[in-house]
Amino acid sequence: MEVVTQLDIEQAISKAARDVFETMLMLPLAIDASMIKQKIEPETYHGVVALVGVAGSWTGTGHISCRPQFAQRLAGALLLAEYDSVNDDVLDAVAEVANMIIGNVKTILEEKLGPLGLTVPTVIYGRNYHTRSAGVKDWVLVRLHSGDETMDINFCLMPSRIHPHLAHRPELQTV
Repeated sequence: MEVVTQLDIEQAISKAARDVFETMLMLPLAIDASMIKQKIEPETYHGVVALVGVAGSWTGTGHISCRPQFAQRLAGALLLAEYDSVNDDVLDAVAEVANMIIGNVKTILEEKLGPLGLTVPTVIYGRNYHTRSAGVKDWVLVRLHSGDETMDINFCLMPSRIHPHLAHRPELQTV
């Protein structure tokens, strides 16, 4: 099993996002190279965030975040409908877009890391809130542009720890 670098994660995010935007959403996409970085401090969000956990020999979280108007546009592209507000359909569509993008990142990274699993997406919508993953300080951030809108994709990944109380259950030691 190999180690994954920040560059590996950046490239996986870029490829995964491009694939989803071009094949599933049919939306234009540009990646802001100046906004591909490793960030440490949590940001304050105003809009929609969808989180998807990754687990296996490595563990982490991926999340996408965007303004409500872009969430409505994503839902419209995915569901072939128009939305003038954030409702359950919009939140479900953003969850699905996150699942597709983070799922594609996971698949790309599995080439180096071996099998990984995904959690069910969690979606948060509101104003002036922070997200945080306990024990994680380093995130890779990739900012995408589609028309006048932006979406941030954040991803953290670290080797899993074997839990001592699971030592007698090897099939559960990848958590």
